[in-house]
Amino acid sequence: MGKLGVSIYPMKSTLEDNKRYLELARKYGFTRIFTSLLEIEGDADEVIRYFKTIIEYGNSLGMATILDINPGLFKQLKVSYDDLKFFKDLGASGLRLDIGFSGLEEALMTKNDYDLKIEVNMSSGTRYIENILSYQPDIENLYASHNFYPQKYTGLSQAHFEETTALFNKHHIHTAAFVTSQTGKLGPWPVQSGLCTLEQHRFLPIETQVTHYRLMGTIDDLIIGNAFASEEELKAMSAAYFSPHPILPVELFEDISEIERKIVLDEIHLYRGDRSEYMVRSTQPRVKYKKESIHPHHTETIQKGDLVICNDKLGQYKGELHIALKEMENDGDRNIVGHLKEEAVFLVDYLKPWSTFRLSL
Repeated sequence: MGKLGVSIYPMKSTLEDNKRYLELARKYGFTRIFTSLLEIEGDADEVIRYFKTIIEYGNSLGMATILDINPGLFKQLKVSYDDLKFFKDLGASGLRLDIGFSGLEEALMTKNDYDLKIEVNMSSGTRYIENILSYQPDIENLYASHNFYPQKYTGLSQAHFEETTALFNKHHIHTAAFVTSQTGKLGPWPVQSGLCTLEQHRFLPIETQVTHYRLMGTIDDLIIGNAFASEEELKAMSAAYFSPHPILPVELFEDISEIERKIVLDEIHLYRGDRSEYMVRSTQPRVKYKKESIHPHHTETIQKGDLVICNDKLGQYKGELHIALKEMENDGDRNIVGHLKEEAVFLVDYLKPWSTFRLSL
């Protein structure tokens, strides 16, 4: 399993606020910090001291910081890519190269004397990573992360995300991507409408974003791009990421039976492997509740995302739970007991046969 992370922006927030935020994040299992040092304005020594203070505080909590930098900062600080002692002294665990070098420099940087991770940009859609790999980097120190996108409609498409991520997965490189808080207002620039990698995530609950990444299974670390996420969001993100089984959020009709409620909420569901194009089938509940009666009700036409339980009319299938993948006629033998929350219906397309999942209010 990878790590959860938060972003902080020390030049736009107080030391006390950042410390409180890191303490709260650590409480919920977050162990990674992202921060930007793309350029230094004003007194460079003072800025560096401030960053060092907050990075070392993160280290004291067991939270590792990767600094976002670009080649211009090397010149400004008079630091060479072949000697990264400056960043080690700062307390950083790694560097994220917002803009890369030629490939050779990145490879040499992975062989630094301080075991600093060198994180490269995944989002460009070029063969950049193949170029770096041709120079024989230390693959253990080579990480990669996607960008985040503050402007509405500019985040990555699902297709581009999958294409670019596959290049890094192919070479077993540690990956990261960004989710967005719906309460965070701070980012590296004055204007932002959330800081997510995937555009479709921009206005989704944070746990839905996390579950989407989890079901895709292609990203190791997930980082909240903006600050400050609420405690409710940190808690929800942690639960979605660390739970033994992916959790899909649902809404249930109030008038369903207690048995139906138990089938939905109390069971660990297993997506039957001989898949149907119409439904996800969880068949174990029919064994557990075979002696119970499930009377017909809510037997209207079934829509994608509906939660369906087979009723008494379906004989040996009584008690089976289905999640509808497409519209189906209902012959009166299937009870609609609720549905996936609207914003989470798309997640059902990422469930894999023989995988487990839970349903939760």
